[in-house]
Amino acid sequence: MYEAALPFPNIDPVIVHLGPFAIRWYALAYIAGLLIGWWYLLKLARDATLWAAAPFHGKPPATEDQLSDLLVWITLGVIFGGRLGYVLLYGMLYCGIWGSDPSAYACGGLPAAYFEHPIKIIAAWEGGMSFHGGLAGVVIAMFLYCRRHKLSLMPIGDLVAAAVPIGLFFGRIANFVNGELWGKPSDVPWAVVFPNSAAGGVPRHPSQIYEACMEGLLLFFILRIAMVKFGAHKRPGLVIALFLTGYGIFRFIAEFFRDSESKLWGWFSMGQALSLPMWAAAAFFFWYALSRKPRTT
Repeated sequence: MYEAALPFPNIDPVIVHLGPFAIRWYALAYIAGLLIGWWYLLKLARDATLWAAAPFHGKPPATEDQLSDLLVWITLGVIFGGRLGYVLLYGMLYCGIWGSDPSAYACGGLPAAYFEHPIKIIAAWEGGMSFHGGLAGVVIAMFLYCRRHKLSLMPIGDLVAAAVPIGLFFGRIANFVNGELWGKPSDVPWAVVFPNSAAGGVPRHPSQIYEACMEGLLLFFILRIAMVKFGAHKRPGLVIALFLTGYGIFRFIAEFFRDSESKLWGWFSMGQALSLPMWAAAAFFFWYALSRKPRTT
């Protein structure tokens, strides 16, 4: 028999209603992640010790104004990529091919609902954003921005990768506040009973907090130490490789505690499957970064 040790802090997902509009904690988490991530990018750009040696020779890969402009492009990449990724990877691919019963809680009638009510394709306010889709959107946004302004993509990618865990932390905290993406039933002392009826009313792992700590805090400090103490950014692409490796590992581990709504085969989930191409991409960036000698002039 399960016995909950910690009550769920039943916080209203809506902070305040402004007429027909509602400001939600989830939206605030995205805003906080983007703004604090932008502040961190500027902080790194202003740290002269990071850019003193080769290959930078005292000049960061972008100016503060350029990084501020890049934030707008990244924001659009997160929003459109995150939503499109969810629709394609989960709503269409998982629910339409691998998913169990499309009428189950995980799918909610998808993908047929997209054809019956096309507005659901863009209805991110109903829930449904994919990190992997958002990551792809950010990559495309950075590529287009760097190409337009003739900036070097890899060093800027390293900067952005170092800041991404900030957004991941706030996003997972928002998942917890919303009482979604809960963990498997558990009798650990910190287990939580989530209020959603689909959670079954039993104590569960607060897997959102696990992910916030691993994908957010721990990964942030790993990347910061790699840059500040070991100069990983001096080999462009290396911080990107570390980020992809770390996120893939931590997400893979978290899925063992998460009561995943997207199982593919047995215990193997969509989240774990998507870690595989991330590790493949990490291998490419490790090769790219380590196979090139740092420029000294």
